[in-house]
Amino acid sequence: MDRQAVARLLGRLGQRPPRQRAGPAQDHLGEAVREPERTQEHCLPSFAGGQHFFEYLLVVSLKKKHSGRDYEPTITYQFPKRENLLRGQQEEEERLLGAIPLFCFPDGNEWAPLTEYPRETFSFVLTNVDGSRKIGYCRRLLPAGRGPRLPEVYCIISCIGCFGLFSKILDEVEKRHQISLAVIYPFMQGLREAAFPAPGKTVTLKSFIPDSGTEFISLTRPLDSHLEHVDFSSLLHCLSFEQILQIFASAVLERRIIFLAEGLSTLSQCIHAAAALLYPFSWAHTYIPVVPESLLDTVCCPTPFMVGVQMRFREKVMESPMEEVLLVNLCEGTFLMSVGDEKDILPPKLQDDILDSLGQRIKELQTSEQINEHVSGPFVQFFVKTVGHYASYIKREANGQGHFQERAFYKALPSKANRRFVKKFVKTQLFSLFIQEAEKSKNPPAGYFQQKILEYEEQKKQKKSKEKTVK
Repeated sequence: MDRQAVARLLGRLGQRPPRQRAGPAQDHLGEAVREPERTQEHCLPSFAGGQHFFEYLLVVSLKKKHSGRDYEPTITYQFPKRENLLRGQQEEEERLLGAIPLFCFPDGNEWAPLTEYPRETFSFVLTNVDGSRKIGYCRRLLPAGRGPRLPEVYCIISCIGCFGLFSKILDEVEKRHQISLAVIYPFMQGLREAAFPAPGKTVTLKSFIPDSGTEFISLTRPLDSHLEHVDFSSLLHCLSFEQILQIFASAVLERRIIFLAEGLSTLSQCIHAAAALLYPFSWAHTYIPVVPESLLDTVCCPTPFMVGVQMRFREKVMESPMEEVLLVNLCEGTFLMSVGDEKDILPPKLQDDILDSLGQRIKELQTSEQINEHVSGPFVQFFVKTVGHYASYIKREANGQGHFQERAFYKALPSKANRRFVKKFVKTQLFSLFIQEAEKSKNPPAGYFQQKILEYEEQKKQKKSKEKTVK
């Protein structure tokens, strides 16, 4: 697919990560991807449960082009097939289904039949012009059979961010597809009719498999839903705590960050993990977990971006004109390019606090939920200490509309180092979009971040009380 075709295909689809709070920002990616106009929605809210699991299950296969040796990814199976759509809905579906194959095979079109291929699980995110976003959960592997054959991708399209749960669903789809496509239909129909569970709850599906009989499949959603869309294990495997801290610092100032890795799974998991470190803030710029070959010009974009590129395109990326970029080699655990000040962006004392917390009891962690909480916690605490007092500096009018008192907000911090950092941070879109939502809301949202703020304030009160008692 040439670049002009890609541009037409993606002209009204943008890339943005699953998000906890802020709405999307307007941003541009050359000709190829145009970001939607800014909206004031809450992206990736805490799903209470009850909505559909997915919109589509697709099988994307490689079909040989009429001319030449190249292959083109094509949708060869779709469930459900939608009929009687309005014209606008049909155009929307055509744009969505036209873009998806490119992200299922971002490696390019040069393939050859294989006898062995390690399966890979990865994901991508598409944000539409109305601000709605869809996540593609992908499993790429060789289909059942003998002899050389081409890999194919099972892709589940959903508006829900819960990677662990959808990975298990892909396991079930894969198991059935080894038998027959016809066996997939009743399972996915049952899943489509089931309500997405609330945090900590389980939905059980009854499914029949030939030669195996009836199976009961339990899908349990994590109790703590603010990290259900991420897994930090790959990031910890590839990089040191110090390197993760420098990536976080670069992201906080909305710089350009490129991740390089061989595998799609590693790229996808690491870039989602890096974006998740920003909670309760949300990356509001160009975000592509695995950049298709057709869109490699992304790395020349002058605006902030966070993207993943396969190692096979390393030389092409290195030869591209780039300024102030952090280029992360996940295979070797090194930075190939950096601005040079990454270690100096965050206040030194708070950097030490993060590193100390990350290093404690790391070997005792066993489950992915424990790892996620352990890694995310120190970064959430960083934001609690630096900007957790934001609600006290929103002055409200009689109609409830709030106005943020920026200068008084950062001057309230007793530490000079913290003030210097926050003075820069309040100018970012990360903070601006967050505070815009806070200005509109009469009360702070009752979420995980607010819970940690209240805990921190209580700890400070208890500390002051003890100090008075000692005096």
